[in-house]
Amino acid sequence: MENNTSLQQQLLEAGVHFGHLKKKWNPKMLPYIFAEKKGIHIIDLNKTVEGLQEAAAALKSIAKSGKKIMFVATKKQAKEIVADAAKRVNMPYVTERWLGGMLTNFATIRKSVKKMQSIEKMLTDGTFDNITKKEKLTLTRDKDKMEKVLGGIAQLARVPAALFMVDISHEHIALAEAKRLGISTFGMVDTNSDPTKVDFAIPANDDATKSIAIIVNYIAAAIAEGLSERATDKTDEVAEEEEADNRARKFELEGGDERGERGRGPGGPGRGPGGPGRGPGGPGRGPGGPGGRGGGQNRPGGGGNRPGGGGNRPGGGGSRPGGGAGGGARRPAGPR
Repeated sequence: MENNTSLQQQLLEAGVHFGHLKKKWNPKMLPYIFAEKKGIHIIDLNKTVEGLQEAAAALKSIAKSGKKIMFVATKKQAKEIVADAAKRVNMPYVTERWLGGMLTNFATIRKSVKKMQSIEKMLTDGTFDNITKKEKLTLTRDKDKMEKVLGGIAQLARVPAALFMVDISHEHIALAEAKRLGISTFGMVDTNSDPTKVDFAIPANDDATKSIAIIVNYIAAAIAEGLSERATDKTDEVAEEEEADNRARKFELEGGDERGERGRGPGGPGRGPGGPGRGPGGPGRGPGGPGGRGGGQNRPGGGGNRPGGGGNRPGGGGSRPGGGAGGGARRPAGPR
């Protein structure tokens, strides 16, 4: 609250509250008019502070994002003030004459800027020493003329993101081009102007030099703050990237050392001796027994529980026909 009070005091001392005559007023400025005194409208400084702070915050965010803000002021009392403020924050500006199509026909304007820059290059590289005096004079005049009008936008490579105007009624061509392209507009609005034509209106006296200076300097300070924050963020990002790279290198080096140590260790023991070879082959099958199917134990025709042997199987001993007790007797030969 104290900051607002001090800002209001500064605006009051600069004469920001003085408007135009009552007969020249625009009815849409009614919400911003505090009173009328001796036929002159008095601007409400509370509204001025609100509009100024809102515009400054928006311009600060635009500057922080890295976009360009163009200053436009072709009024005699505002030219030097706006040019100095724009140079301080390295922003483009127009203070001589607004060329028709400076935004809507930006490609053609860029050609003129490149021509101006080529003439400047000829001055420095010694090309002027090889041309006639008349040609030299003609090129110098063209350069001076273009530099006067286009010098403030020589470094502007693309259409700006926002326009700040001192008097929106005086800069109506620039305002129309900006609205056509959808560019954000900021402007000082006096009691004879329509505040609804701009996105961010700052109700203020746009004729007095002191009033223009305090508003423009406040805006320039907000833009400078946004640029400094952007630089700080970039520095932090670079530091974080360097730290991440250092960590990655350290991790790679440590991992490489571990892999190297593993590779340098002694080799393990070789394979053991081969096992013994296969044993000798077993005995062949025995001859068949008489009268029955020959074979050893557990084979067909042998003893035990197999056919032709003893026990309770056919052809064996016990209670089966043709066999003796214990499975030893021969089976009688019979017709097959």
